[in-house]
Amino acid sequence: MSQSTPRITDVLDDAADSQTSGEQKLSWARQYMPILSTLSEQFERAQPLAGERIAMAMHVEAKTGILVELLRDGGAEVALTGCNPLSTHDDVSAALDAQDGITSYAIRGVGSEDYYDAIDAVLDHDPTITVDDGGDLIFRIHKDRRELLDDIRGGCEETTTGVKRLLLMAEDDELEYPVFAVNDTPMKRLFDNVHGTGEASLASMAMTTNISWAGRTVVVAGYGYCGKGVSRKAAGQNARVIVTEVDPRKALEAHMDGFEVKPMADAAAEGEVFITTTGNRDVLVRDHFEVMQDGAVLANAGHFDIEIDLEALEAYADSSRGARAGITAYELPDGRTINVLAEGRLVNLATPIALGHPIGVMDQSFGIQAVCVRELVEHGDRYSPGVHSVPDSLDRDVADIKLEAEGIAYDTLTEAQEDYLASWAHGT
Repeated sequence: MSQSTPRITDVLDDAADSQTSGEQKLSWARQYMPILSTLSEQFERAQPLAGERIAMAMHVEAKTGILVELLRDGGAEVALTGCNPLSTHDDVSAALDAQDGITSYAIRGVGSEDYYDAIDAVLDHDPTITVDDGGDLIFRIHKDRRELLDDIRGGCEETTTGVKRLLLMAEDDELEYPVFAVNDTPMKRLFDNVHGTGEASLASMAMTTNISWAGRTVVVAGYGYCGKGVSRKAAGQNARVIVTEVDPRKALEAHMDGFEVKPMADAAAEGEVFITTTGNRDVLVRDHFEVMQDGAVLANAGHFDIEIDLEALEAYADSSRGARAGITAYELPDGRTINVLAEGRLVNLATPIALGHPIGVMDQSFGIQAVCVRELVEHGDRYSPGVHSVPDSLDRDVADIKLEAEGIAYDTLTEAQEDYLASWAHGT
């Protein structure tokens, strides 16, 4: 294991106070996560992960911490770090690192070199399972740490951007162990991406800027699951929403959902607030900056900080300054100001006061992560190298746990209905 990469508790001046604060956050989240609570009881009793070493690169905050504790309680040793330089809550990282069976290298605000040093430190624990949000662990292993491949059973990938990258990797026959596309399963996409990203992004932006959505013109770039969530939640708070898209079907879907649809070249001059959700680069560029209104607010809800071309904005601007915690104001030659939140990073997690997705939403997503890790340990030999869908039975099991916890009952099919659906022989 690397001796030069610090753990979180090595760098905090007030480690004890931070641990206390982190424990409070973990305790608060735990009481609103019935899925992970139920699974934790199962894992602690059965010890399905005994002897496993799990490497994680995630947004290290309270909800993630409950997943980390669950995996540890199931018998695994867990090493973790951040998957974004600005999304770690240091106090939660410290509280996790203080626990037996958990080692945390996640530190908020690290530079690129330290970020990847921390990933290497996690990999120095010789993992048998990887849990990723964005794919950085998997890519590091395949590119620079190939000696680890023989011992790895498989992995899980949490987010859209990571799954897209892994699918391309698999198409090139470069992915050498099985990975569950947790992002693509219904219990993740329908709730985390839509409600989680929609609510958390707008809440973080509102708290950071103290602006109201009512009457604002909000431009949402991309109408995938995350873009749908942002658009719907903004409209629900009485904003005027313009959607930009590159896919004709998604553009049509946004139109038929009641939103204005325009090219970004046109929307740039009308928008007061811009939120990118595409997972692609250069969504907002100099041509757009040149026509934006004075005081425009720019934020990114995609995984990486590539959607807003900050290099072009910095070159175009006469100067920049910290306008408020989490906001950089760029002063343009004609006197206009453009405000960028969280350095163009994931706005629902990277602003100083961001709390990430709502607890209940992440309970569902992390429930899927937990059962997928268990599946890899118990039945990993069923899965060949590549990207795999989460087994539908696991997804439904997590939904059942949630419904039971909420006291919600639902219908089941009769034998006759099951027979009808299972056969082609029934006529009109």
